Amino acid sequence: MAFNMRQLLLFVLFLLFSCFSSVCCGSDHDVSQLPPITPINRDLYRTSAALMEEIEALINRHPDKLHMETFRSSNKGYNAELNVVTYCQNRTAIEDKSKFRILLSFGQHARELITTELALRILSILSEEQFLPKVDPLLLKKTLEKIVIKVVPVENLNGRKKVEEGDLCERRNGRGVDLNRNWSVDWGKKEKDFDPYEEYPGAAPFSEPEAQLMRKLSMSFDPHIWVNVHSGMEALFMPYDHKNTTPSGIQSEKMKLMLETLNHLHCGDRCVVGSGGGSVGYLAHGTTTDYMYDVARVPMSYTFEIYGDEKASSRDCFKMFNPVDHVTFNRVLNEWSAMFFAMFNMGAHQMTDVQESTPFNNVEHLISIDDYLNGYLIERKNRYGEKKEFLDLGLQEIRTYFRLFLLSSVMLMFMFCSRIAKSNRSHLPSIPL
Repeated sequence: MAFNMRQLLLFVLFLLFSCFSSVCCGSDHDVSQLPPITPINRDLYRTSAALMEEIEALINRHPDKLHMETFRSSNKGYNAELNVVTYCQNRTAIEDKSKFRILLSFGQHARELITTELALRILSILSEEQFLPKVDPLLLKKTLEKIVIKVVPVENLNGRKKVEEGDLCERRNGRGVDLNRNWSVDWGKKEKDFDPYEEYPGAAPFSEPEAQLMRKLSMSFDPHIWVNVHSGMEALFMPYDHKNTTPSGIQSEKMKLMLETLNHLHCGDRCVVGSGGGSVGYLAHGTTTDYMYDVARVPMSYTFEIYGDEKASSRDCFKMFNPVDHVTFNRVLNEWSAMFFAMFNMGAHQMTDVQESTPFNNVEHLISIDDYLNGYLIERKNRYGEKKEFLDLGLQEIRTYFRLFLLSSVMLMFMFCSRIAKSNRSHLPSIPL
């Protein structure tokens, strides 16, 4: 009987071991079927530190055309810095307000490394260390004489460092905020498919030092063209991101015509063209480009998406947002650098008409009191014509008093009109029945 019990126990143990082995083997088999994660190709992509070192060396070789400023800001112990490279053929003419002004930002989303490589390529062409094929150098020089360009090579330095440390799907800044949701136009609204890991907008509009610095830069520079450069697909977007429409008016038509022309000449008509909200498949609230157009009043405000691998797994973020082979890498940089310089040329020619008229002449472009106070009028010109930012201290109180003032004015006007109407009726002659 003991022998039989021993056999039974051994048999049960054998069954348990067999089940455990099959489960483990099955799990290993399932894991092996998952697509691999593509690492950063260090032969193609520089670290943010190496990229900035190369840009600094470029600036040192061409101090007559390029210079760089570094701005810093902090919020509740979180520190950020913004490097801004300025190009002007004659450096002494940087403050010449008659020049056509362009503001470009790259690397707002940390995982989109290809955008920062494009920033370096554009700066190399501007410094004439690299050249565009099939472009007349004399014609290009004539265009560049008319413009000033400010380039932010890596807007989201803190988030970029997290990607370089191995978090390849990170797009947010160093404390988990999506910088392209932290601006004030329609801020904080959440769609049904809202993903806080991807789109957390922060505690308030402009809660993040990076967004604060970019807002100050846009206000002081007052550009004619703004481009926010991203990757994830191939697209040329104009406002709006937070609704499925484009602005109305002649200027909007000019913006769209420019994008359609660029798409035909440099994208082979394969890029998506239109509003971000109407073309990308979802609405985005609190974006930089919507603010630039509606509040900062940049006449030509765009978002360019320069690359995307639609076949890549959602787990394989680096491959989804960045080319991983030399051929594709170089093709993207060549095509999109040519696209940008074509835009510089087209924009400079269009701005004569833009400066003579304003696109904001209908009620659809009226902004809220909050945006009016929190953004558009947060700066004033001093007596020397230079801009300086108001302190944010007491801004909420200012909003409140401004609303009360408007309400009181409306009520007084209503009472005044009512009194006049009553007085007029008392002087009318009676009509016999």
